[in-house]
Amino acid sequence: MNTAVEPTPASLRNPVLRYVLATRPAFLSVTLVGCLLGIACASGAGVRVDSLSAVLTCLFAVVAHAGVNVLNDYFDARNGTDAQNTERVYPFTGGSRFIQNGILTERETGRFGYLLLACVVPAGLWLAFNSSPQLLVLGFAGLVVGWAYSAPPLQLVCRGLGECAITIAWSLVVMGADLVQRRTLAPEALVAGLAYALLVTNILFINQFPDERADAAAGKRTLVVRLRPGPARAVYTLIALLSAVLLVLGVASRILPWAALLALAPLLLSAAAARALWLSGGKPASLGGAIRLTIPAALAFGLVLAGALLWGQG
Repeated sequence: MNTAVEPTPASLRNPVLRYVLATRPAFLSVTLVGCLLGIACASGAGVRVDSLSAVLTCLFAVVAHAGVNVLNDYFDARNGTDAQNTERVYPFTGGSRFIQNGILTERETGRFGYLLLACVVPAGLWLAFNSSPQLLVLGFAGLVVGWAYSAPPLQLVCRGLGECAITIAWSLVVMGADLVQRRTLAPEALVAGLAYALLVTNILFINQFPDERADAAAGKRTLVVRLRPGPARAVYTLIALLSAVLLVLGVASRILPWAALLALAPLLLSAAAARALWLSGGKPASLGGAIRLTIPAALAFGLVLAGALLWGQG
């Protein structure tokens, strides 16, 4: 049962707090963990971690994610998706509700989102100058994919490509954090990043189930809208299984240490979420439990894998 209370202008009188909460900070943890995983890849390989660049990497990756979150609210408000979403499971789906509840205007939200992305550029240039020019490619690709996820004309999520975009974006987070320290691309960062990114993808994917009717009505053709909720449930299970298979293959090929197999344990949360999703009958009100399991599954996987890389390769 959803008991979270949506924000209102009366509950958020502090203007600074309004803008901070508009970024949906609870969800930014997936980017922080992705950065920690990338840094652990480098450190586990014997690279001496530079504290300043590591902190800046984490900080500005989170700022970039915050900008993408805000712009997603902006574009979902413009296309009418969030306004007509009556089956949302707040605070997980249906947007932040800041525009719909009159806390920020569309214009304020759009400006704030682009400002956040603009702040990332100088930090990214500094990090690239002090590490590797390859970071420019990864960073630019990440910003473009994050923007194109919901922004026209690409609107990848509306074309059933949102899952691909998320997998690419969070793989780049891990690879970029590793690259800043290692100064060259590494296979373990690619494998670890992709395995983690798949579980982050499942967070976005499962959130599409309660939003399916509103998305369809607004012409937002997400993968769940295209497949319909019943068949789409199998995709959630497949994504989690693919993450596990990739991890095992990484260990079998000696790209990842044996200790990385410990990261399979959090996938039990994904299995429980998949079961809850199958038993929900497609009813939005029954999906809160599955969503709540999906988020810690990804976070725990990333943290355990990071610890395993430090221990197993150290």
